[in-house]
Amino acid sequence: MSIAKEFKEFAMKGNVVDMAVGIIIGAAFGKIVASFVANIVMPPLGLLIGGVDFTDLAYVLKPAEGDAEAVVLAYGAFIQTVFDFVIVAFAIFMAIKAMNSLKKKEEEAPAAPAKPAEDILLLREIRDSLKKSPAAKPKAPAKKKK
Repeated sequence: MSIAKEFKEFAMKGNVVDMAVGIIIGAAFGKIVASFVANIVMPPLGLLIGGVDFTDLAYVLKPAEGDAEAVVLAYGAFIQTVFDFVIVAFAIFMAIKAMNSLKKKEEEAPAAPAKPAEDILLLREIRDSLKKSPAAKPKAPAKKKK
């Protein structure tokens, strides 16, 4: 089998396509969450802790000298990224929880009993007809005379 044909079969499998769609939607959702955190959550939070903009929080390891830029630990950007992650993780948790509860409701719903196999139905029919037949009834054993 050629590599091109093998790759085509792999790429066209349902799981790969589903995964690609999930990644694309996840990336878009990540941008929405990043915007939500940066523009909605962080400004009031910064205001509550004294008007601090988290993205500006940093520790200078080495100040700028000449053409060299300063070396800084931008922990404010890290804090904002952690908030992004927590919100995304919580949203995914809630979505999975909702899907699991729907699945559980489906499992709890009583399923119709499975139809017996053809041979079982035939055996039951034979049994029932034998019960109705007078010849099928066992006779009482004859009493022995002494």
